[in-house]
Amino acid sequence: MKIATWNVNSIRARQGRLLAWLEKAAPDILCLQELKVTDEAFPFDALREAGYHASVLGQKTYNGVAVLSRREPDEVRTGLENDDVQSRLIRATFGTLHVLSAYVPNGQAVGSEKYDYKLAWMDRLRDRLGAWFSPDDRVVVCGDLNVARDDADVANPQEWAPSTLCHEASREAWRKLSDWGLVDLLREKHPQGGVYSWWDYRDLGFPRNDGLRIDYVLATRPVADKCTAASVDRDERKKGKGGTPSDHAPVVAEFEMPDPAISSSLAHREEDYESHDS
Repeated sequence: MKIATWNVNSIRARQGRLLAWLEKAAPDILCLQELKVTDEAFPFDALREAGYHASVLGQKTYNGVAVLSRREPDEVRTGLENDDVQSRLIRATFGTLHVLSAYVPNGQAVGSEKYDYKLAWMDRLRDRLGAWFSPDDRVVVCGDLNVARDDADVANPQEWAPSTLCHEASREAWRKLSDWGLVDLLREKHPQGGVYSWWDYRDLGFPRNDGLRIDYVLATRPVADKCTAASVDRDERKKGKGGTPSDHAPVVAEFEMPDPAISSSLAHREEDYESHDS
């Protein structure tokens, strides 16, 4: 099974690239962020023709998240279950597998109200994970978390140190989220770091590889133990591939576990077998 995440930075601007990438990469599940459209304007028909069901929480102009999947989820929930009006979280259940697409606020500037909102939002996400799930459940949290977890995820740490992406309070919020019971799959497969997922449009950020890793596929240990590979598809950040690219590239994780199209009863039998075998 292949699960991926991609901040497309406008589904309208990136629709052609998205459809081409789905055909090329063929993920079973793809989490999207920063759709920048309402649900009504989302390209459901084009994605259905490409073989994907779309679970969407849109928002005009800003934000917006989605989970694309080969088959319709058993359940879809949205938001953090509070009065947050920003469309930043959607979760879909496939049998015993729970997949969340998250778009953490950028925070604008350290010390601003928007930065306080960012830190509070991350704390609420961690609290909601604890209310909804156990670390023993099969949970995958994908998305643009707008935090580089440490300097190994930053090409030029000194340049970015004062930013909301690298400030220590942001990294502490990331650690609290991870410490709930989530494994950083890309880092586990590339412990040396230096694998980036975002490059600024300005100042030749991508040609100079002046990047940061702020996009993640995180998983609880029962899922992480099945992960065989994790990578960033840098080709999708290149120009000349059907329109202007997003400033983010897809992060992809592969697993030796049942495809989500397989019934939940099979997943339960697998767990029962593992329990009996132990």
